Amino acid sequence: MKVLWVSNQIFPDFAKEIGQPIPTSCGWMYGLAKDLVSANISLTVVTTRPNIDSANTHIDGIEYFLLKGSKPAVVYDNTLESQWEDIIGKTKPNVVHIHGTEYAHGLPLIKKLPELNYVVSIQGLISVCSRYFLGGISKKMIKKNITFRDFIRQNSLLQAQKEFENRGEKVEKRYFKNVKHVIGRTKWDLNHSTLLNPQCTYHFCNESLRDSFYSSKKWDIENKTDHLIFLSQAIYPLKGLHKMLEAAALLIQDFPNLKIRVAGANITKSDSFKDKLSISGYGKYILSLITKFKLEKHIQFTGILDEKQMIQEYLNCHAFVCPSSIENSPNSLGEAQLLGTPCISSYVGGVSDMVEDGETGLLYRFEEIEMLAEGLKSIFKNDEFALKLSKNSIIVASERHHREKNLNRTMEIYSQITNNV
Repeated sequence: MKVLWVSNQIFPDFAKEIGQPIPTSCGWMYGLAKDLVSANISLTVVTTRPNIDSANTHIDGIEYFLLKGSKPAVVYDNTLESQWEDIIGKTKPNVVHIHGTEYAHGLPLIKKLPELNYVVSIQGLISVCSRYFLGGISKKMIKKNITFRDFIRQNSLLQAQKEFENRGEKVEKRYFKNVKHVIGRTKWDLNHSTLLNPQCTYHFCNESLRDSFYSSKKWDIENKTDHLIFLSQAIYPLKGLHKMLEAAALLIQDFPNLKIRVAGANITKSDSFKDKLSISGYGKYILSLITKFKLEKHIQFTGILDEKQMIQEYLNCHAFVCPSSIENSPNSLGEAQLLGTPCISSYVGGVSDMVEDGETGLLYRFEEIEMLAEGLKSIFKNDEFALKLSKNSIIVASERHHREKNLNRTMEIYSQITNNV
């Protein structure tokens, strides 16, 4: 079987080949791609970028194409239509698998060649996420924290939320209107898919995780750092760092050595004049909360981490927190569970399909910082409870993210699509 993937991410091997930055996200896709090739699937992976020369190569059984667009991937680019027609003529895929509905690069392909067998995987749903983008921050507070960077780039939080809304209307809903098959993994994305297109066929399939997480050692309560909390990202308000800080303010009296480590660049950096010009409105707001709650010594940004560095953060911390205002099924939560790190997550989106409260993690309502704080206390103060969450999460995550089962299910879906089952 010949399968063509449409991806927004340039895969690491291909990125090295063409001199582009090596990505640190979407690692689960690379593992699945290798698994498909090992199962004798003929796989082509196509990515688009504006202002980067087109490229094509074979690496380890996968054929890669980079198409040079004329517009950012968030908007429709009609210059891709003829390029897509050429690619399809060369590869002749049985199935075209579009990963995610957030980017428009697959739409010119669907328009040009509507007769192909398409399936779209749901990652997040940007039309839904736009509702929760601001993470409960008031418009008054957002306007108060608008920065020079926001003004120059015309990219304040309110403008960024509007962009999400526009992409939901002009890109995501167009995918659902024009495809017959959807792959998802939670009740949340099932319900939204059904409402967006009642005629589409929904295929359930869990996701596999990055290679290193399967061979890694597990979280050990004897080797963790007491009262250290780890968050996997915090660039947008919907990731909920501001709520974590509010909860931290309730904890530091009982746990004066409390630390919060956040993966990614330091969005609050304002040491130099250049930093002050570059800080975002959200970064400025986070900085104000750090100052307000006297958390300067309690929070650290790690910088960009590769998968092995991420594993070390999960293993070092006392608890992993996913404080988002919306998620489908965050891979960071799955990674933490697979390693056995005690987890707490906001009860949003599809997270309840991943966490059984009190058994494989803890759940709390996004706004209820008191529940988040008390949940962390229960892990910090009760080793037996932390070990219970750790042991149970490994069991459920190992089943959910089972590489062979997820590979077989993916191939089954491709077969059903080609055979109109």
